[in-house]
Amino acid sequence: MAEPGDPQHPDDHDDHIGFASPASLQGRPRDVTPEPEIAPEPAPEPVVEAAPEPEPDLFDPPPTRAAPEPEPVPVTPPAPERRPASADSIFEPTPGFTGRSKDRRAPVQDPPGGGMSLYAVYALILLAVPTLGVSAVIALLAVTGRPGPEDALSRSHFIYQQRTLWAAAVAALAGVILLAAPFALGVPILFLLALWVVLRGASGVWNLKSGQPISNTRSWWI
Repeated sequence: MAEPGDPQHPDDHDDHIGFASPASLQGRPRDVTPEPEIAPEPAPEPVVEAAPEPEPDLFDPPPTRAAPEPEPVPVTPPAPERRPASADSIFEPTPGFTGRSKDRRAPVQDPPGGGMSLYAVYALILLAVPTLGVSAVIALLAVTGRPGPEDALSRSHFIYQQRTLWAAAVAALAGVILLAAPFALGVPILFLLALWVVLRGASGVWNLKSGQPISNTRSWWI
């Protein structure tokens, strides 16, 4: 550092300005603010050039490749054993059909004492109204003069049909006679008779189809 008032010192810049500062004349040291240092610029990274790929030599052997792995062979399940066709095997039901048939209800069989004839008589009773009593006369002739079935189920329906037809014949005769009476009393009698015959015939068919006998054959109600 230059001494005060030393113009020969290299740090004394008064001679560059052309005059001496008051601080140097008084012998005080001069404050010198150091200049900020400039950081040097980083050196550029060296560029590494990639080595050129060697040209393939025509006399070099080709590179060997790994052999591909063999694909797995699918396993085929064995074919089901086939039995020779026969007359019995053609009509045998399949297992699935047999299993489903067990869940079905067994059909209600007809009564053993002539179920089809009982159905026919009930059909004639139901057709009595549309035919104006003609089919009822035919049904009455079918149940009259022959013995009834022996089993309890069929016999109960046979007696039920006889009582229905005979009662209808008597009521129809009375209604026709009362048509000539005052106030035509035969008209309501014939109307109630037709309704009664249809209801009894439908009730009998329902019980016969369900395989149930008539609980009270002596009753005049349904």
